[in-house]
Amino acid sequence: MTTIDTHSKRQPGWKRYAFANHFRNAEDEFDACKLGFWLFLATEILLFAGLFCAYAMYRVKFPEAFAAGSHHLDIRWGGLNTLVLLVSSFTVAMSIRCAQLDNQKWLRINLVITILCAFMFFFIKLTFEYIPKWSHGIRPGVLYSNPFAGHPQEPVWWSVYYGATGIHALHVLIGASLLLWCLYRSLRYKAYGPTHYTMLENSGLYWHLVDVIWIFLFPLLYLIH
Repeated sequence: MTTIDTHSKRQPGWKRYAFANHFRNAEDEFDACKLGFWLFLATEILLFAGLFCAYAMYRVKFPEAFAAGSHHLDIRWGGLNTLVLLVSSFTVAMSIRCAQLDNQKWLRINLVITILCAFMFFFIKLTFEYIPKWSHGIRPGVLYSNPFAGHPQEPVWWSVYYGATGIHALHVLIGASLLLWCLYRSLRYKAYGPTHYTMLENSGLYWHLVDVIWIFLFPLLYLIH
């Protein structure tokens, strides 16, 4: 566990950082943290792999239901959210590069842009996709009867849709929370710089995972028809 003397104001936090005693040096600590986080990301991939397997099984079994359900998704909103996440992946990568170069101003600007993109993604998903569908009775766990229902097994499609996109949206919020914490520590302590940016880089890796998962979800859900 890294420590920073938050009481001293003589130097930025990344210069005052001290690696944990059970590591030989800062490089060993960085490598251990990076490896541990990659292992955590592997478990996240396993989680979404289960969702993708469910998608594949039900799509093979009910192809007409999936085509009918996908027809009611607006590709414009899905495409816009894809663009938003691609931009955010670029800016979070740039924030890490700025930390390596000790460019504190652009580190924070890029973090702010990334966080704004995260909340824009969630706002679009909630306002233009979830709420209109829920207002027509299309919500998880409900067998509905309305003009949207074009196939008797269509509720299976909506269960997969809400399961996959809902868990992904939760990861968006978690990623945004991590980046907000990084922004706070950067503003208050200048915690990230050329010799110490472990948490920032791991948070960036998490955000890239969020982006990659959506790159798969977008065509699987929105481009069936």
